[in-house]
Amino acid sequence: MNKNQVKGHAKEAKGKAKEVAGKVTGNKSTEYKGKAEKQGGKAEAKYGDIKSEIKKSKQ
Repeated sequence: MNKNQVKGHAKEAKGKAKEVAGKVTGNKSTEYKGKAEKQGGKAEAKYGDIKSEIKKSKQ
């Protein structure tokens, strides 16, 4: 795993926690911020996956 994959998965988990907290408390703002953070984490993890695949293909 490269650093982008690790960071992405961490952001994804943090976003999911925020999303759930927002749902439980009824705070739509926190829920939507969590969803956005989760999607950002998924994108960063995917970038890390692609970066890793490129590195593998060059070897």
